[in-house]
Amino acid sequence: MRRKEINERSPVRLLEESIHGGLGAGNIGVVVARHGVGKTAFLVGVAMDDLMQGRKVLHVSLEHPSEKVRAYYDEIFADLAHDTEMEDVWKVRLELERNRRIHAYMDGSFTIDKLRDAIAFMRDHSDFTPVAIMLDGYPVESTKGHELDALRQIAKETEAELWMAAITHRESETDDRGIPEPVAHIESKFDVILRMAHDTKAVHLDLLKDHDNANVSDLRIALDPTTMLLKKEK
Repeated sequence: MRRKEINERSPVRLLEESIHGGLGAGNIGVVVARHGVGKTAFLVGVAMDDLMQGRKVLHVSLEHPSEKVRAYYDEIFADLAHDTEMEDVWKVRLELERNRRIHAYMDGSFTIDKLRDAIAFMRDHSDFTPVAIMLDGYPVESTKGHELDALRQIAKETEAELWMAAITHRESETDDRGIPEPVAHIESKFDVILRMAHDTKAVHLDLLKDHDNANVSDLRIALDPTTMLLKKEK
């Protein structure tokens, strides 16, 4: 399958349709799930879709070293290439690697100022400005509203979408729209909120917040628990 056809058939197109065109530059999206359900796989899947369209992506990990994140991308790409019978696999892979940067901040070394400085350095010295930032492992459960405001400002300055993940628990309280903690009390800081839930066949995604739209669409997207690829639900 050619790259253009893969892009057209990507499940992310359904996500974009459901949230009226996508997350949007300068906005923040969050995926909420219990520990180990597949939040990182979702972030990588969204990032892979951008990369397949020739866009630049910055993946920031606060939990795993760069080598492990890179291996995760390699595994997802290999499954995607096999599943779609991708043409020119090595050519596509090399381009994806050129358009991706991975920064790891281990042992609590991450700060928002460091992220801003890293993006400025890449822009000024590597001609690299991401259109999507994946912030994996950020402690949403303990974050303050002003910190999310600062992250939004970075997204706006960079003209990038910013995706992050949050851990919820079985006993987490939810608001009247089903949005669970730790994001319910700060839901106004997020433009898009997704929830992931696992059953024996797949990890299903539900759309809980779609910008300022009162009527939230049904989202027919799941995560294959074997390949960890995003897929359309039948």
